Amino acid sequence: MTDTWPHIAPAPGTPSCGPPSFEPERGWWVTRHADVRAALTDPAFQVPAVDTGPPGTLAWLRATVSRFSPPLRHADRRAVAVRALAPLAPDDLRLDAVRLTVAVLDRAGDSVDVMRELARPVPLRTLADRLGFADPAAVGTAVAVVAAAYHPGVDPALTARADGAVTALLALAPQGPPEVGANLIGLLVQACDATAGLIGAAAHHLLPPGVPTTARTADLLAEVLRLDPPVRATRRVTVDEVRLGGRDLPAGSPVLLRFDAANRDPQVFTEPATFRPGRPGAGQLTFGTGERGCPGDRHALALATGVLDVLRERCRRGLTPMSYEPHPTLRVPTTLEVSAR
Repeated sequence: MTDTWPHIAPAPGTPSCGPPSFEPERGWWVTRHADVRAALTDPAFQVPAVDTGPPGTLAWLRATVSRFSPPLRHADRRAVAVRALAPLAPDDLRLDAVRLTVAVLDRAGDSVDVMRELARPVPLRTLADRLGFADPAAVGTAVAVVAAAYHPGVDPALTARADGAVTALLALAPQGPPEVGANLIGLLVQACDATAGLIGAAAHHLLPPGVPTTARTADLLAEVLRLDPPVRATRRVTVDEVRLGGRDLPAGSPVLLRFDAANRDPQVFTEPATFRPGRPGAGQLTFGTGERGCPGDRHALALATGVLDVLRERCRRGLTPMSYEPHPTLRVPTTLEVSAR
């Protein structure tokens, strides 16, 4: 008998693959796998500049982390994250996540909200502890506040709260230069919504009754990450005139690289809409690629695997509709209740 895996339809607003397209009010959208990959590795496409602010504020954090750094500063700041993650064995992170998830479920009773109790707290507490932060539970709470305001253009009230959270996180960070502390906080912020979104999507698609219990969790997560990515897109701006996908993009053009579309490109993925665990040569782009590819992709997947391993063994969820937090580029469920089997 053949396993019947879930059908994961494109999220609302996911464009089809095609040549780069331009609209005056939104700039350039890039949707084909080859074009997105080319833009991620071409120095003519740079991360948009961000303003800085006084030390210890959210603006200072954004301007100091590798995520938003200009080319001349990026490599050194990225190296901070790479060095911090190097001693963290992914399997140790997975086992830590298993232990924390079991503890939450043991005291939860008949049901638990995956998003509130597991998807954010477990990865953040695990990673904060392994990175040497004091009081990992408090760190997780503060990181969630920073993450809500991390991307430019949010409500000023969120920014004011995030300023206080950044100051608190620096006090809890391992002793060292402020720039190092900022980039350790940046790792936690990057893990917050993206890892939570992956765990939430996987629980949504894989825990309803009738979904097979076969296949490794890691293989299942790879297909969830491809078909329902928590990070739907990333922004770039052209610093030179450049040709991409048969189109000429002027210097200074805003560009949105659509991972959600590229991950369904029929030129790259056979039967791209089909959920196929263990798909050979997956090639999904959600973690990026090139010199700005996510330095913690294996660690994020290990944390998500630990949580999902336990949920698959102990929990099921009903076929209730999902709602998502409002965000232009992230896809994170608001709540997701599961019940003990």
